[in-house]
Amino acid sequence: MNLCKRKTANCSVILTVGLILIGSTTEAPAGKFNPDRNIGDDAPAWKDLPGVDGKKHSLADLKEKEAVVIVFTCNSCPYAVEYEDRLIAFTKKYAGEKSKTAVVAINVNKVKEDLLPKMKERAKKKEFPFPYLFDESQQIARDYGALWTPEFFVLNKQRKIVYMGAMDDSTDASKVKQKYVEAAVKAVLAGEKPATEETVAVGCRVRLERKRRSRRKKK
Repeated sequence: MNLCKRKTANCSVILTVGLILIGSTTEAPAGKFNPDRNIGDDAPAWKDLPGVDGKKHSLADLKEKEAVVIVFTCNSCPYAVEYEDRLIAFTKKYAGEKSKTAVVAINVNKVKEDLLPKMKERAKKKEFPFPYLFDESQQIARDYGALWTPEFFVLNKQRKIVYMGAMDDSTDASKVKQKYVEAAVKAVLAGEKPATEETVAVGCRVRLERKRRSRRKKK
């Protein structure tokens, strides 16, 4: 699939996002490309998010894991879809049932094709080997400062953010030279810091709803 031909208002290759975000966050206590989180921050926890398996999931469920990989993703973004096979392969390699690593996918989009019923269909079709969770409130994406699908975060045993950004250095799987998430997980398991801690996430814009300001009642 030629993704560049599928540009829409909410889904496009972001070639200049790094420059834009660097200019807008130089004075904020956040990362180079993330508006709300920085490397070393405590990872925001989620609780009782429904999954495609019919169960509710919380970050606390993974307390025995030394590394946790979170990916904000969805059904409707072609970039997210393109990364599914890479994410499945990564999970099978690093996040088996008895492994020290966990992978969790979270979707917050509320358009019809991204709601839980469609998520279940997608997970069944692709046989996702990882939890695929839905947050109707969208709060977990806001807490992480996640703006794109897919966008990745790697947490260490202390549940500090040690990496955030893209999974690798190319949306074309055949051209990947640097696997950022894989390297970050290997570093965590070795008790080290990742050589690359933050990159620009490339994908579709997360469809966050605008929060309405409450109007003060006139006395």
